[in-house]
Amino acid sequence: MSINIDSGAVRPPAFRWIMLVLGIVCMTMIANLQYGWTLFVNPMDAKYHWGRAAIQVAFSIFVLTETWLVPVEGWFVDRFGPKIVVMIGGILCGIAWVMNSMADSLVVLYIAAAIGGVGAGAVYGTCVGNALKWFSDLRGLAAGLTAAGFGAGSALTIIPIQGMIGADGYEKAFLYFGIGQGIVVFVVSWFLQAPRPGEAPVAKNTALKQTGRQYTPVEMVQSPIFWVMYVMFVLVGAGGLMATAQLAPIAKDFKIDKVPVDLFGVTMAALAFALSLNRIFDGVGRPFFGWLSDQIGREYTMALAFFLGAAALYTLSQSGSNPVMFVLVTALYFGVYGEIFSLFPATQGDTFGAKYAAANAGMLYTAKGAGALLVPIAAGLSKAHGWSAVFTLAMTFNVIAALLALFVLKPMRLRHFAKGQESFSSASDGVAGAPRPT
Repeated sequence: MSINIDSGAVRPPAFRWIMLVLGIVCMTMIANLQYGWTLFVNPMDAKYHWGRAAIQVAFSIFVLTETWLVPVEGWFVDRFGPKIVVMIGGILCGIAWVMNSMADSLVVLYIAAAIGGVGAGAVYGTCVGNALKWFSDLRGLAAGLTAAGFGAGSALTIIPIQGMIGADGYEKAFLYFGIGQGIVVFVVSWFLQAPRPGEAPVAKNTALKQTGRQYTPVEMVQSPIFWVMYVMFVLVGAGGLMATAQLAPIAKDFKIDKVPVDLFGVTMAALAFALSLNRIFDGVGRPFFGWLSDQIGREYTMALAFFLGAAALYTLSQSGSNPVMFVLVTALYFGVYGEIFSLFPATQGDTFGAKYAAANAGMLYTAKGAGALLVPIAAGLSKAHGWSAVFTLAMTFNVIAALLALFVLKPMRLRHFAKGQESFSSASDGVAGAPRPT
């Protein structure tokens, strides 16, 4: 079922765009594991009375296993190709939601979260890594489009899932959507391929510098640049994950979750409107900021997005109880938050090369898991001090990350590229020397 997997025939330029689209489809299918989760929190709590904080531990487990195993999964991708890793990931994602539909204890819920995290991480890390390999000339855009599948993938299914939860219970929503999403990923995985040595286009000379050397994961983690990016990723990612996991409880506590909102000629309940619009803005923001970073530079784009995110969080802390403001400002926030999933992989690829892109991007992606540790803490902080305290903390994180981008990361990378072994984009920045997938 594969496409020219062992053929020596020259593949047309459009082939890499087909690979990109297939990766986006896979990302879309796993999006609900993270972004649809908030819809299930209140119904599960209403049935079993486990408490929101205890239920959100499952979300943290999911994100931890989704992120911290990606370097291992990336190692397999770099050596054996993307097909088998995505195939296994799709199966695990389906199993996880089927288990969620039957979970009658927190232990089962946590085990399912771990299984789903491993599966989602396998799909996510593979698709982003494959995009970085095929598009060394358009890394920001390609990583952004791929990440957009994950960011916006749940936009079309938020309302159907919410409707099924209301009509048939959250159990059936877990079951039917879990099986359907898993099957799609399994089928698409058969067609995924990595570029052959020398097949990916070489980046043109632009304002963006790219390494002429291919860093292994071990070499990368020895670089201070990696750890600066890691800290920035944790800071911004923590706020976004808190908002993702807690959006429904926030709206309920503000007593606006079911308040009708009329915008753009559409009338919907505030929570449903916010969830749908957030996914759309998130999906648009990731490729937009990726493209923008290809034009003006990674660090300037990071700072712009992080400062906008801080402004949105401040506005939420002041006016979040207004249903219209809640819908619009959360959309703005997610529109700028999601860019970390396009800019950081692209920056990593520029700095450390494309040959080990899947494993290296996976190492950096573990920062999302570190940020997820703050999600249950946010639930406790909101209970003690209100949601404004949570928004203020996340706002502060964004400001710190923006300053780090401009005044720490940028000069460090300039010195990195000034070394004798570094150069502007070169032929070695493709996947030359990378093992051919089987």
